[in-house]
Amino acid sequence: MSYLLRTLTKKEEVDSMIRDTIDKLLVLRFGRSSDSVCLQLDDILSKSERELSKFASIALVDVDSEEIQVYIKYFDITLIPSTVFFFNAHHMKMDSGSADHTKWVGAFHRKQDFIDVVEEIFRGAMKGKLIVKCPLPPERIPKFQLLYKDV
Repeated sequence: MSYLLRTLTKKEEVDSMIRDTIDKLLVLRFGRSSDSVCLQLDDILSKSERELSKFASIALVDVDSEEIQVYIKYFDITLIPSTVFFFNAHHMKMDSGSADHTKWVGAFHRKQDFIDVVEEIFRGAMKGKLIVKCPLPPERIPKFQLLYKDV
């Protein structure tokens, strides 16, 4: 389903998408089109795109592209898929109970979970917030362990 969504492979494309998406939430999925978990998430994203089109734009970012490595390092994307949210060029964060509020790691369990998260972040952004609380119950939030180097 990743062929239904716009795929960004250059830093300039990501920059312009972040800069030019105004009054809409921008959802960037960092991952590979060959990864099974990414394909599961892509399926949810493509099925949700039409319902969210009035207040959200969705794009895929290919982590294997050499030009994208700046963003991979900046957002510390070590696990894929990772989903990052922006509103009016501001990085939106979400407290999902994990130590990392900068991105959503993993796939959503179902389409409605993704829609709920996007709506919550959009509502918070419209109120001027840069971080919102995750609307999903803890059992539907992917769990992962953060490992810190040289600590």
